[in-house]
Amino acid sequence: MELQGVRGQQGELAEDDAIRALLLLMPRIVGRVKRIPVPEELQSLALAPRHLSLLSYLLFDGPMTVNDLATRLEVAPTTVSLLVGELSRKGVLERQEDENDRRRRIVSITEAHRPTISRWLARGAGAWRQVLTELSPAERALIVATLRAYEDAMAEEDGGDED
Repeated sequence: MELQGVRGQQGELAEDDAIRALLLLMPRIVGRVKRIPVPEELQSLALAPRHLSLLSYLLFDGPMTVNDLATRLEVAPTTVSLLVGELSRKGVLERQEDENDRRRRIVSITEAHRPTISRWLARGAGAWRQVLTELSPAERALIVATLRAYEDAMAEEDGGDED
């Protein structure tokens, strides 16, 4: 897939041209993501972006501990514990004892909600897969690093506030 409208004749883009393109593109991307309808079965749960990241990890990487989720989400374990507790009370997640260490709890999506959550998150994951599959690992790393740096810069300007 050629990245249309992004690369010049030599595959380069001046800094100001890139900024202009991204200032136009980012609101479109955010708008499209926001227009992905929440499935009817999940609408009453009042899911926020923080829930989506947690659900995405559990869906794509499988059951894991609160500490593993906290590491991946880059937040404190207590924050993940609160989210897991909230989603457990709503019947979306379940916690089970780790067979290898009874002190640990493994968090997973309930079987009742797994198909709905999978269908819901598949659209975004499919679009990313379509775009990223033709890139080299180094190009994918650059995209992720750039988006992370942008988010960090925006958070810095906001005084470090998270959504």
